[in-house]
Amino acid sequence: MYRYDEFDHKLVADRVNQFRGQVERRVSGALTEDQFKPLRLMNGVYLQLHAYMLRVAIPYGTLCSAQMRMLAHIARKYDRGYGHFTTRQNIQYNWPALDKIPDLLDELAGVEMHAIQTSGNCIRNVTSDQYAGAIEGEVEDPRIISEIIRQWSTFHPEFTYLPRKFKIAVTGHVNDRAAIKLHDIGLVVKRNNDGDIGYEVHVGGGQGRTPFVAKKMTDFVPKAKLLAYLEAVMRVYNMLGRRDNSYKARIKILVHETGQEEMQRLIEAEFSKIDASQMLTVPQEEIDRISAYFAPPAFQTLAAKSDGFTQAQSQDADFARFVRANVVAHKQAGYAIVNISLKPIGGVPGDATDAQMDVIADLAEKYSLDEVRVTHEQNLVLPHVKLDELKTVYDALAAHDLATANLGLISDQIACPGLDYCNLANARSIPLAQEISERFADLDRQYDIGELKIKISGCINACGHHHVGHIGILGVDKKGTEFYQISLGGAADENAAIGQITGRAFTEEDIVDAIETVVTTYTDLRADGERFIDTYNRLGMAPFKERLYD
Repeated sequence: MYRYDEFDHKLVADRVNQFRGQVERRVSGALTEDQFKPLRLMNGVYLQLHAYMLRVAIPYGTLCSAQMRMLAHIARKYDRGYGHFTTRQNIQYNWPALDKIPDLLDELAGVEMHAIQTSGNCIRNVTSDQYAGAIEGEVEDPRIISEIIRQWSTFHPEFTYLPRKFKIAVTGHVNDRAAIKLHDIGLVVKRNNDGDIGYEVHVGGGQGRTPFVAKKMTDFVPKAKLLAYLEAVMRVYNMLGRRDNSYKARIKILVHETGQEEMQRLIEAEFSKIDASQMLTVPQEEIDRISAYFAPPAFQTLAAKSDGFTQAQSQDADFARFVRANVVAHKQAGYAIVNISLKPIGGVPGDATDAQMDVIADLAEKYSLDEVRVTHEQNLVLPHVKLDELKTVYDALAAHDLATANLGLISDQIACPGLDYCNLANARSIPLAQEISERFADLDRQYDIGELKIKISGCINACGHHHVGHIGILGVDKKGTEFYQISLGGAADENAAIGQITGRAFTEEDIVDAIETVVTTYTDLRADGERFIDTYNRLGMAPFKERLYD
């Protein structure tokens, strides 16, 4: 795990002190809200429906126990006893008092955390695979290059005022858990024919009003030259990206309107100039220095199988279900990756209380080599748990409502804050997610349905990633009444796809029944072993639409 150097500490401390003065001027009335807005956005502070909201960065989704305890402390002291983990592997606090936010940020800085570049038209928090460094089959831990990108992009003078916000994601595995093709830039760590590590680069993905899957710009950029290539992409975007229309200002629009081949040509031309100057060639000693922070932890030499683990599953059916749904094989013999669902039946997707965060911090410190991960699907992960200790971990999770065995199932939904918090939303997302999870609460039924990803957004900005849900739900406003539009067939993995709209929207009263209809259509028509997305891809929209609107 990366540790701040003296430059990091000074940078964060200076920003906290600067923002403290800005907040004091806003509270005193010396700054109007309009004058204050660009200043607060540069520090992760939004103004929502009812209060200010603070978004805290969790670079590439990795936390230690001390940081998780601090997040719990922040929830208790400055908020209402909970935090909301987001699809950007960040955490949001919905109720901090503005005049206390500088103190909050000062406390966060004590555990090497901040809110820099979690908002505004800049390069946002870099996201990555929650299983990084733990899963079998990785080319390389993607957090290494994620950290290098973080250092390059933080306060980059050319990219502080981009046409719009900019998001980068990295995966080091053939199975994409970081949704890299739905980002402005998506990177895949790979080896070339000579065995050298480099990156496949995708550009122009995104959701919102005009969703696009990113286009591949190059098959391979050597590790030492990646920053030069990224700088080339950013310069082309900064020069040609629209600034006259915020709806058309994302790089996805530039790629779409310019065309893939011409975009490749423009990037390569800029890359050649930057590469020739060698100003952004990353020294090998710097790569080695940062790589050392992500060296494998001190794993013990253990047997691949554990009799105690096997016996515990035979004696406790609930534990066996948890293992089936939430536990993933680890690359190290005798260890497992443990997923913690933040989607209890009837709960708010992504929310965790201060007490729950404290429990997770304790478990990470004692049983997971002091690591916690945040997933882009609003869950948490203990990445390094011994098989012999997994039942103990499960019991502690179960005692705090953290052992819902539903990972990847229909109740493991993504949902944005919606109209309960957001002043951009047209409809509520949270109550709908709760109602759907309650309708499908029976775990046996969920297991029978199998993998099915529902994603809900309260407006077209798509913070709930509805475009790429197997079932996507978009809240829309019709003359002051909340309606919900359904799309089918989306995917955010290595086979990324944008879902197709089924037809007219459904009322608040009818939407859950409509989801039931979609699910029963699938279970009636599926072939043996088919997941929902497989059945949809085989049959297309027609049978689902027929039953929905019959």
